Amino acid sequence: MASPRKRTFNVEDGGFVALVILITLAFAYLLAPYFGAVLWGVVAAIMFQPLTARLSRRLGGRVNLATSLVLLGLVAVFVVPTILLGIALVNEATSLYGQIISGQIDIPRMIHELEAALPRGVRRFVAQYGLTDFERVRAQFGSSISSGLQNIAGRLLSVGQGALSFVAALGVMLYLSYFLLRDGQRYGDLVRATLPLRPETRDSLIEHFLLVVRATMRGTVVVAVAQGVLGGILFSALSIEGALIWGVLMGFFSLLPAVGTGIVWVPVAIYLFVTGNTVKGAVVIFCGLFIIGIVDNVLRPILVGRDTRMPDFVVLIATLSGLELFGLNGFIVGPVIAALFIAVWTEQRDRKWAVMEEATDEAAARRL
Repeated sequence: MASPRKRTFNVEDGGFVALVILITLAFAYLLAPYFGAVLWGVVAAIMFQPLTARLSRRLGGRVNLATSLVLLGLVAVFVVPTILLGIALVNEATSLYGQIISGQIDIPRMIHELEAALPRGVRRFVAQYGLTDFERVRAQFGSSISSGLQNIAGRLLSVGQGALSFVAALGVMLYLSYFLLRDGQRYGDLVRATLPLRPETRDSLIEHFLLVVRATMRGTVVVAVAQGVLGGILFSALSIEGALIWGVLMGFFSLLPAVGTGIVWVPVAIYLFVTGNTVKGAVVIFCGLFIIGIVDNVLRPILVGRDTRMPDFVVLIATLSGLELFGLNGFIVGPVIAALFIAVWTEQRDRKWAVMEEATDEAAARRL
C-alpha cells in the first residue's frame, strides 16, 4: 500500500495564511471601540464560568437558568455598586470643587500653614525658589479654575453621547458575558483546536493565561477594593475632606506595587503633623502601616499564589504601560501581556534545553 504523499506548503497556502491574518486584524480593528466591554466580558467568563458550570449541574442541567443567575449576581455585586460609587464620587468632587471656589478650602492658606511649620533652613530653601509667593499661587489657582469651568461647560454638550456610549458598552459586556458564561467551554475548545501550536505548548500557554487572569483579578481587584474601603473609612472617621476621593485614589495606587497607598496617606499624615494635628497624623500613620498596608502583605500572596508571581519591577512597568496605552483596562492587559511574555520565553528555553538533552543523549548512545 502506497504511503500518502506529504503535503507541501505552496503559494495558495501562503495566500490563505495572509488572508487569515488580514481578516483577523480587520476584525480586531472592528472591535476596538468596544475593547473594554469585550475585555471585561471575557474576564467575567474566565472568572465565573466554572461557577456557572457547577450551578448548572446542581440545577439539573438547566444551563440558561444557571447563567442568568450568575449574571444577575455579577450585576448586583459589581455593576450596580460601581455605578453608585461613580455617582457618589462625582457628587463629592463637585462639592469639593464648590468649597474651593467659595474659599471654604483655601489652598494658599494651607500652603502657608505648612510652610510656617517647616524648619528655618527648609523655609529658606523653599523661599529661594519662589514657592512662598502666595499671590502668584492664588492667581494661578484662579486661572486654573476658570479654564476648568470653561472645559466643563464645553463638555456638557457631550454628556448625553457619553452616557449613551456607556450604556451601549455595558450592554455589550453583559450580552457577551451571558454567552461566554453559558458556552465558554465550547468556545474554549474551538480556540484550543484552532491555534497553530503544538498541543503541549498550546495547553501550557492557555493554562498560564487563565491562571494569570484569575490571579490578577483576585490579587489586584480584591486588594484594591479592600485598601480603598479601609482608606476611605479612615479619612471619613478623621473628618478629612474628600474621604471618598482619597479612598478611590488609594485603591487606584494600590495597583502599583512599588508605589502603593502610601503615596496618598503619607503626605496627608505629614500635613496633619506639621499643622498641629498630631493625634490625627499618628492615627493615619498607624492605620496606613498596620491596617491598610498589612492587607497587601496578607491578602495578595494568598489570592495570587506563587505560580503567577512576577518580579515587582515587571509588574510595575507592565501596569504603568498598560494604563498609559489602554486606560483603566491596562491594569489587567499589562500584567497579562508581561506574564505571557515570560511564559513564552520560558517555554522556548525549555524546548531548547529538551533539544540539547536529546542531542547529548544521542551522542552518548553513539559513543557506546
